Amino acid sequence: MSKKINLTQEELEKVKTRNELYEIFDKKNINIDKVSSTLQYEQEKEFLQIELVKLQQWVKKNNKRVAIIFEGRDAAGKGGNIRRFTEHMNPRSMRLVALNRPTNVEKGQWYFTRYIQHLPNPGEIVFFDRSWYNRAVVEPVMGFCSDKQYKQFMAQLPEFEHMLYEDGIIIIKFWLSITKDEQEKRFDARMDNPLKRWKFSPVDKKGQELWDVYTKYKEQMFSKTHTSFSPWNIVKTNDKHTARLECMRYVLSQVDYEGKDDSKTSLLTDPNVIMHYYRSIHKYD
Repeated sequence: MSKKINLTQEELEKVKTRNELYEIFDKKNINIDKVSSTLQYEQEKEFLQIELVKLQQWVKKNNKRVAIIFEGRDAAGKGGNIRRFTEHMNPRSMRLVALNRPTNVEKGQWYFTRYIQHLPNPGEIVFFDRSWYNRAVVEPVMGFCSDKQYKQFMAQLPEFEHMLYEDGIIIIKFWLSITKDEQEKRFDARMDNPLKRWKFSPVDKKGQELWDVYTKYKEQMFSKTHTSFSPWNIVKTNDKHTARLECMRYVLSQVDYEGKDDSKTSLLTDPNVIMHYYRSIHKYD
């Protein structure tokens, strides 16, 4: 049973700062580790979101084009990460791309065509909640593409991204890594929450059953598409809060935007949470 917190009206009225509130809890021998952790996360998130607003202003002022790709198994936290990134951004120079299944017309086109039209315009940041990398992992695992289509895609992909790089588009790729047990817990939580139940699909359940096959294609994707001009960043996401903060920190660390030196928090990433593919020896998934 949790301990009841007794604070008088007089005590609350005297509190002016967070530290003063902590001192009261300490005197009353009240354990607030969980609350303290949440408050610390919210404060850190706010500091990083302030920097993201600065970054967006720099991108717009200098007509830069930025594409941030979030990939990973289902329930790894792609949507949650993007929401924290975009929470305070100007929607006029930022977009979220989360495409549905390709239409019959799109199926007859060159695979990259449906994504090219969604690439960032000058002065814009685009967030991809899944991307062209669907064909690298999800489609072959689930049988949504032929072996020939898969091989052709994998052969063309590095050159496609190199053309984007040469044209000046800044591409940042995240793979959100989650353990099998944690994924199952999140699936169960989705089913128990009527507001999130729509996120769960038969494909999600099949992903658990085909975990090892998924892993095989994921590793092949890394080995063929992790390049010097477009590296993969592996993020441990069992701890959602830490993962979100580190993703923000990484993006900010990659650009010398105006006002960066005035940041109220560190912009150096934790290598135990986020790392390039070649450093990722001990993997979650």
